Amino acid sequence: MPNSSDRARDELFSHIRRCGVLDAEKDQRHEWFDDTIQYLGERYPELTPADLSVLRMIGERYCAPVIPHGGAAQRAKQEAADEVSVA
Repeated sequence: MPNSSDRARDELFSHIRRCGVLDAEKDQRHEWFDDTIQYLGERYPELTPADLSVLRMIGERYCAPVIPHGGAAQRAKQEAADEVSVA
């Protein structure tokens, strides 16, 4: 049986996928996390402030792409194409 932290984490990821926060601007995402972590803290009162802080951190990391959408990947493709055309 999953503990409260596991259930809250799973619920957070479910909310992230369903509500579109992945496409939100940084300020909107911050506000969304404020509200959602508060909600999860009320829903799972046995979670400590430290538990909620960790929950928020993993949620924010999940939402932040390692490579910005399109930016670095697009530059790498262009550089590869430029190298091929020069050779």
